[in-house]
Amino acid sequence: MSLLFDKIFSSVALGHLVVDILNGSRTVILTFMSISLGLTNTALGIFSTIYVVVGSLTQPVFGYLGDRLGPRWLSAGGVIWMGAFFSLAMFEPGQWALVFLVLGSLGSAAFHPAGTVEATLRGRTHFAGRETTSAAYFFVFGQAGHFLGPVIGGPLLERFGTLGLLFFTSLTLPVGMNAARQLRPSCAIDLSLPASDEIDTPRSANRPGAYLFRPKWLPFLLLAFLAFFQAWAQQNMITFVPKYLSDMGQSASTYGLVASLFMGGSAFGNVLGGSMADRLGKRRVTMATLALASIPLYLVSRVGWSPWLYLLVPLSGALTGATHSIIVVSAQRMIPGGMALASGMILGFMFSSGAMGTMLTGYLADSWGLTPIFQLTAGITLIAGLFGASMQKD
Repeated sequence: MSLLFDKIFSSVALGHLVVDILNGSRTVILTFMSISLGLTNTALGIFSTIYVVVGSLTQPVFGYLGDRLGPRWLSAGGVIWMGAFFSLAMFEPGQWALVFLVLGSLGSAAFHPAGTVEATLRGRTHFAGRETTSAAYFFVFGQAGHFLGPVIGGPLLERFGTLGLLFFTSLTLPVGMNAARQLRPSCAIDLSLPASDEIDTPRSANRPGAYLFRPKWLPFLLLAFLAFFQAWAQQNMITFVPKYLSDMGQSASTYGLVASLFMGGSAFGNVLGGSMADRLGKRRVTMATLALASIPLYLVSRVGWSPWLYLLVPLSGALTGATHSIIVVSAQRMIPGGMALASGMILGFMFSSGAMGTMLTGYLADSWGLTPIFQLTAGITLIAGLFGASMQKD
């Protein structure tokens, strides 16, 4: 656990926490605003897709910059940028609020690639090669943010309206300034290092972009399908669980709490999955957890509003979230060029492809209702588990 007391790791981990508190608040903000703005399920899905895609497709660009400029200003600046535009959205609860939220997502895009690599490499030093475990600790801060955002944001919205969420945005300035202080050039890690010392590639393969010409494209393609279905399942739950409960007459505090339980379960599953992957192998853990995730997801569709949701929702979060760090670390190993670029590519792909799936889900929800959507999500995790079988053995 000494990694948690490392100044550089803790600076990016806290940045991840604050960035994803704001990202996690997005669902309750949109649900809260949907009444005054008249957003349908389709519109909710479309806007969520726009938000996530803008913050995702730009991640490889920021990763490319991170490999060349270092992580300092991308990590610190991303946190502060996001706080500034979310604050503007809280002051303007009309249509412009949606524009400001989308612009704020660029801060998240800037932060994630550089922050992910800093944390992974610091953890590699402290944990003697247990890179999946160290990546999981970093991601758990982000998932904790997704947990805290709705569970605190719901009551703040209920009592103070959108201005209550300025409490969250006020955290971004000190956290961003601390990251800028800790990630000084003398402390920065060379992000252009290969993702793993075990990868045997020619020197030319370490040039950014060289991975495009490597012959081992099939494993990466299969990993991309795995990432797509896993991200789609998670985005479905994050986006539509609050709306599902709101439609059944539950308060913002209630659907904020249940949404937070999903992210809390994801955080726990991420750490447990990362640790198990280092011991038992990435493929075995991926197949088992995604297959098992289909069970609580299906049951969510059957119980309606019930206290059982307080168990089923976090359990489904834990099982679908267990593979997150596994997928990211696997991608870093497959793309031996700049690690920030690799991180930006896989994270950007996961977020954007999951959001595209969510847009389709929103359309289907307006046609079918929300209950069958959770059955669809259970099937999606089974498909993801099948692609997990194609992962290379450790």
